[in-house]
Amino acid sequence: MAVSTVNISFQEELLEQIDRIAQKEARTRSELIREAARAYIERKKKWESIFSYGESLSSKYKFTEDDVIGEIKKYKEGKAGKNK
Repeated sequence: MAVSTVNISFQEELLEQIDRIAQKEARTRSELIREAARAYIERKKKWESIFSYGESLSSKYKFTEDDVIGEIKKYKEGKAGKNK
């Protein structure tokens, strides 16, 4: 696998936090930042998948954003009533 080197600018405080975590985990700064990038990309893919699924359901069943918000409110009200 080819590897490329990139230069990234960080505010000093953020870089210090990165270095502290890397040291605690016995990793290099580069390893920590690579892992953070991988985690971000994976999380982004999951959210895109969730939104895509939601969009397909809303098209299929003709849900609107207001319908979803209304259902969430109903659910919360029902849950709140059970806790009293």
